[in-house]
Amino acid sequence: MIQVGDRLPTVTLRRMGNEGIEAVTTDDFFGGRRVALIGVPGAFTPSCSAQHLPGYVEQADALKAKGVDEVACVAVNDPFVMAEWAKAKGADGKVTLLSDGNGDFAEATGLAFDGSGIGLGTRLKRFAMVVDDGRVSSLRVEDDPAAVEVTAAEKLMADL
Repeated sequence: MIQVGDRLPTVTLRRMGNEGIEAVTTDDFFGGRRVALIGVPGAFTPSCSAQHLPGYVEQADALKAKGVDEVACVAVNDPFVMAEWAKAKGADGKVTLLSDGNGDFAEATGLAFDGSGIGLGTRLKRFAMVVDDGRVSSLRVEDDPAAVEVTAAEKLMADL
C-alpha cells in the first residue's frame, strides 16, 4: 500500500468536462500543487453520500484556507455516475470528482479491496490524503469501508 513520502503512481483518471469525458493523468492533476484527495468505495453508497463527501464539500473553503489548492474525490465508478453524484451532493465548484472506472488507481496504490462478495467488484478503500506535488504527505485509511472516522474532513485538516 502507498505510504507517506511515496509518489503517486502514474495512471489515467477521468472526469466530466464541458465537452464530455476528459482523461487526466495523476502526474498532471497532482503536479505542482497541493491536493486533498479522498477515496470512497462508491458514489451514492450510504456512508459516502451521507458523511464522507458532504464533509469535504462543507469544509472545502476551510481546506483551501489551510493551503490546499484543490479538493478531489476518487471512486471506482464511471465518470457519468461521478458527475451526477457531484450534482446531487452540491460538490460542483467545491470538490472535483474523479473516476477510476477500471480500478487502475486503486490497484496501483494498493488501496483496492475486493467487494465482490456483495456485488461491488474491486473498489477503493476509504481514505483521505494530502498530495504535495505528486507526493503523499499525509495518509489516513479506514479499516472498515463503512466507517468515516479517521478520514473525515476535520481529521485531515489537522494534518495540514
